[in-house]
Amino acid sequence: MDIATRLAGVVKDCPDFPKKGIIFKDIMPIFQDPDLVKDTCLSLNEKILEIGKPDAIVGIEARGFLIGPIMAQLLKIPFVAIRKKGKLPRECHSVKYEKEYGFDEFDIQTDALAQGSKVVIVDDLLATGGTLEAAKKLCDKCEANVMSHCVMFELEFLGGRARLADTPVITLVKY
Repeated sequence: MDIATRLAGVVKDCPDFPKKGIIFKDIMPIFQDPDLVKDTCLSLNEKILEIGKPDAIVGIEARGFLIGPIMAQLLKIPFVAIRKKGKLPRECHSVKYEKEYGFDEFDIQTDALAQGSKVVIVDDLLATGGTLEAAKKLCDKCEANVMSHCVMFELEFLGGRARLADTPVITLVKY
């Protein structure tokens, strides 16, 4: 069975969460299957390496932290965290953005990425594109080059890919 079929088979639909009218995709059952997690990370890395080898994986809080460090470890490259405002010590770049359910703000430490480094931004899901777009803006502030956005799932009907038109998007499952 291919990785997309395996992933789609364990995701649970949760109607009216977090708001009425939304069908939330619960990905947490993936992490109850260590082989599926490993195979997911290997599949994403394989697709990344078709573009080129990055210098770092940049993971978005919180779900980008679930697979990003594993992906970075397998590639033998650093993992860099993008966190919610106020969660990182030392000097940070910040960006405010609109997401599916409101507004938020992210930080990245100013010295986390080397100028000119090639990075891949990792998260669980591409929906409207606001979160990944904000992460790219933070990488741009660090003068890093975003090679690709990389997600397990994409909600195509929300059109988020259009906001990321200047950067390739790697995804395993599209809804």
